[in-house]
Amino acid sequence: MERKITVPNGYVKHLLKHAESQGYQISSLLEHVGISSDEIEDQTEFPAQKFWQLYQRIIWITQDESFGMISGGKVPNGTFRMMCHAILHCKTLERVMWRCSDFYEICRGSRIKPVLLRRGRYAKISFAPTQELNDKEFQMLLENEPPHSIRTSLSVWQHFTSWLIGTRLEIKAAYFTFPEPEDADYYRTLFRSEIRFNQHDNALVFPARFLDYPVIQTEETLKGFLKTAPFQLHVMVDDDKSLKSQVIAMIGKDFSRDLPGADEVARVLHMSVSTLRRRLLDEGSSYQVIKDDCRKAAAMNYMNSPQLSINDVAGLMGFDEPSAFFRSFKKWTGMTPGEYRRSEEYCHQFEK
Repeated sequence: MERKITVPNGYVKHLLKHAESQGYQISSLLEHVGISSDEIEDQTEFPAQKFWQLYQRIIWITQDESFGMISGGKVPNGTFRMMCHAILHCKTLERVMWRCSDFYEICRGSRIKPVLLRRGRYAKISFAPTQELNDKEFQMLLENEPPHSIRTSLSVWQHFTSWLIGTRLEIKAAYFTFPEPEDADYYRTLFRSEIRFNQHDNALVFPARFLDYPVIQTEETLKGFLKTAPFQLHVMVDDDKSLKSQVIAMIGKDFSRDLPGADEVARVLHMSVSTLRRRLLDEGSSYQVIKDDCRKAAAMNYMNSPQLSINDVAGLMGFDEPSAFFRSFKKWTGMTPGEYRRSEEYCHQFEK
């Protein structure tokens, strides 16, 4: 059975709740992506493509790119794109983080910026107020932020930095200032690290060696990435407690980088490779099958996005040459990318 990328229902409800709180009509937003409110109530999962369209729609009508993340203000559309251009030519991830912090000081909208602390073998990414806020205002703002916004913010920074350096930023620990929530297991699945609550800071702690990694992305790879943002930055997992779901969360949505091998996944999950293979076999799967299915599902998800050219999709999938992507896509689907797009357009004529 063909695996499609879906989003847990809770993500959609959270997004719509925020839009409604700002005075926007839910029915109009749902109509834009072709889904009814009844479908959201009846289904436990939501097609990722429609979630992406809904997300982009809300960003557009609110003229605010901070949706879902802590910012303390309204971030003008285009801010993320300009920040990417400002950091793209930094030589290392450490320089990226310092420049990002400087960028937030001069851009309009956000009153919260990311900050980096490097100390010995480990480094920390956390948040601090820009010059527009004093420390007391900053603390009050964080106290009023829902836990999922803080969690999302840290998760997005993990996956954005991973994209920049072309490998997964391994987290040693994730710290949160709020009490342990009911869905604490979700945090462990999402970050694949030690999770601590009731801490003095909201932060990601990771090996400092990652800060010396070079930025591998270019002006060309950035084009396709920006067309899909923030899709690649939101690694969404459901309440499935299976090992397979944990592996899928580790693989994420960024296929422009080298995917982790079974040995790396086993190490992060604190088990031997043989144990990983045996437990996945017990679930009727294998690491290679999961990786192939994720890659195929991501490719088809991108192919269903008309704003992306086939060359864009090839780049997002990590193929240096479009011809290599053509061959792989035909192996997956029995059609070339062009044939697949034409067939999808034909099917959509009957849906209208």
